[in-house]
Amino acid sequence: MKLYLDQMLQTHVAVVLLQAGHDVLRACEVNQSRADDRQILLRAIKENRVLVTLDEHFGDWVVLPLRKHPGVIRVKVNPATSANIISVLVPFLTKFSAEEIKNQLVIVSSGRDKWIRTG
Repeated sequence: MKLYLDQMLQTHVAVVLLQAGHDVLRACEVNQSRADDRQILLRAIKENRVLVTLDEHFGDWVVLPLRKHPGVIRVKVNPATSANIISVLVPFLTKFSAEEIKNQLVIVSSGRDKWIRTG
C-alpha cells in the first residue's frame, strides 16, 4: 500500500512499514516537517497515498473537511510510542486494501477500528 506518514511519525515506524512491503513516504522527506494539516492532506492526495497520522484534527470536519481522498488512517494509542503505533497499524494494514480505505477516515486503536465514510 502507498502510505504518506504525517510528520509526527518516527523513522522507526516508516522502516517497519517498508519491511512489511509498503511504499512509504514521510512528510519530512518532502519538506513538510512544519506543514499544516491541509498541506499534508493535499500532498497525500497528490501522491495518491493513504495518509497515516496521529492528529485528531482529521476527525474534525470544521477544522479540515475531508472529501475525496485515498484514505486517512488516524492511529489512536496512548502513549503514542513507535512500538504502540506499530502494534496497531501493521495488523490493520494486513487486513484491508487501499481500495477499501479510499474516502474513509479510519480511527485505529488497540482492539477497535472506527470507519467514517467521508467521500
